[in-house]
Amino acid sequence: MNAAPTSSSSIRAAFSYCAQQVHRYDYHHYLCLLHLPPPMRKAAFAFRAFNVEIARAMDSASEPRVGLMRLFWWKEALDKIFAKKLVEQPVATALSTVISEHKIGKHWLKRMVEARINDASRDENCIPGSISDLERYAEDTVSTILYMTLQAGGVQSAAADHAASHVGKAGGLLLLMKSLPHHAGRTTGRIPYIPVDVAEKHGLPVISLEGRWEVQNEALSDAVFEVASAAVMHLHKARELGPTVPKAAIPILLPAVAAQVLFDSLERRNFDVFDSRLGRGVLGVSPLWYQLKLKWHAWRNKY
Repeated sequence: MNAAPTSSSSIRAAFSYCAQQVHRYDYHHYLCLLHLPPPMRKAAFAFRAFNVEIARAMDSASEPRVGLMRLFWWKEALDKIFAKKLVEQPVATALSTVISEHKIGKHWLKRMVEARINDASRDENCIPGSISDLERYAEDTVSTILYMTLQAGGVQSAAADHAASHVGKAGGLLLLMKSLPHHAGRTTGRIPYIPVDVAEKHGLPVISLEGRWEVQNEALSDAVFEVASAAVMHLHKARELGPTVPKAAIPILLPAVAAQVLFDSLERRNFDVFDSRLGRGVLGVSPLWYQLKLKWHAWRNKY
């Protein structure tokens, strides 16, 4: 049985909630979205807010089991949304509206939540074997957001899709590296998100002592540099596609600027992810400078 129509005031409140969540937990992307045309921006806020919900499921949980339950709740919620059933949650309300208006495919959203479930379910000692494994995770969790935003914006372009794939992988890899200190206090096994082959290549020894990592900083920095270098190669590939990407897709691909800013910040700190300066401002730079970078690229129709 289909749900009763949601009131316009509830829908407005839902989109407002999405914007607030993205502003609070994903500020660098919030600033990117401000460059989108208003109709497209609404959809993008819904997608980003959904990502906030599933990305924070494990972090905000009192124990891993509770976080996994939240992720499975979202997986079931997506089934209900696509079955046109009411899910009384603001992000779900916004998603339902966007899905209906723009005919967004279910596979993108399910791919996002299933990637998070698989990541949360694995043993902490079972880390990615290669950078390719990390790239697949970034594709599933980040590139998909850009694909859906392109669809919501009515952009049908193979070049834009390919660029979105590379931009998502670049941003995803770099954010995983930036998040390593956060995970340092949550795991007692091997360093998550540093692939096995990269760790072995750089002789990265890890000893777990009372829930804290004891690592050789130089070896860790070298490993982070290798993953970050793979990310910046994706940025180069995305930008090589620039001349063939439709103008309407450029604002959607502005997260490439965020990825470049983060890479540059890591480079200035010699890829020491424990340098506290990386946490200052927006991705390690002043908010004003970051916004000027976005405006400059948007004005020049570049990403």
